[in-house]
Amino acid sequence: MIKISEKRLLQLKKNFKGKRIAIIGDMMLDIYFWGDVKRISPEAPVPVLEVENEFYRFGGAANCALNIASLKGKAEPIGVIGYDNYGTIFNSLLSEQNISHHGIIEDDTRPTTAKTRVIADSQHIVRIDKESKQIINQLIQNKILDYIKSIIKDLDGIILQDYNKGVLSAPLIAQVIELANKNKKLVTVDPKFNNFYEYKNVTVFKPNRKEAEDILGMKIKTDADVSFAGNTLLKKLNAKNILLTLGEGGIAVFEKGKPEKHMPTKARKVADVSGAGDTVISTLTMALAAGANIYEASYLANYAGGLVCEEVGIIPIEIEKLFDTVIQENK
Repeated sequence: MIKISEKRLLQLKKNFKGKRIAIIGDMMLDIYFWGDVKRISPEAPVPVLEVENEFYRFGGAANCALNIASLKGKAEPIGVIGYDNYGTIFNSLLSEQNISHHGIIEDDTRPTTAKTRVIADSQHIVRIDKESKQIINQLIQNKILDYIKSIIKDLDGIILQDYNKGVLSAPLIAQVIELANKNKKLVTVDPKFNNFYEYKNVTVFKPNRKEAEDILGMKIKTDADVSFAGNTLLKKLNAKNILLTLGEGGIAVFEKGKPEKHMPTKARKVADVSGAGDTVISTLTMALAAGANIYEASYLANYAGGLVCEEVGIIPIEIEKLFDTVIQENK
């Protein structure tokens, strides 16, 4: 069991402020239409939604950037949007949140990734996805790498947030990790299936249970399964640390040359797990940048993920809520 003193927690909280974290990956826009259904369309046997509310939120890697900002860090989102209306809305959200837009590149050959959710009488009835999963072209990859090179000295950490939408190609992943390691910058990874084994030599690799099961071709049910999966990934990826998230089973942390540690889930009342992975990787990276060791960082990230699961919808973790809750529960 990890215990962190109040003095240590307050020091880490203070150290969070101003940490500059680059989030490289698939930027998305989440769109919501809320309303009532009171009739069936005369054109087809489908419900007619009378829209009462329409709003836009960050999704994917952009949600990581929002979490970094809400933890008092300086988020540096780096990715691609389309030259379209959704791209304009995306940029306006960055301005509203006072988040840097300098790493956001417009590509007129692809759309802004957008997920539209239609919700009627509190029931989610359909989701409409607009996206391209094609790997970004070499010109865009070069622009991304050039921008990272221009800011690498000023960064405190890098998050690679992969949703398999084409921004993180194998060559770009390798180049970013090499650049980060050369400059002694921490790199954390939230992977997906396609590029799973490309993320070698990073600080922390954070798959969830399903991602680990899919790549290893096994079911992870017992403690022995967890140990085998974590240690196998540690060796295959040559990562300094593996953080395996297990849903209701909490998290398991693997560090080279040390015994694994398990932490139970901190969600007391799960309302919605959407966005929890973004919160975990963001909090973990901020904590490491603030001087926490892997166990302290994992402990805080585990708490943060649990807290956002208690809320409905995708919301970022707030620094005050995180540290106040951890301090109270440690007393």
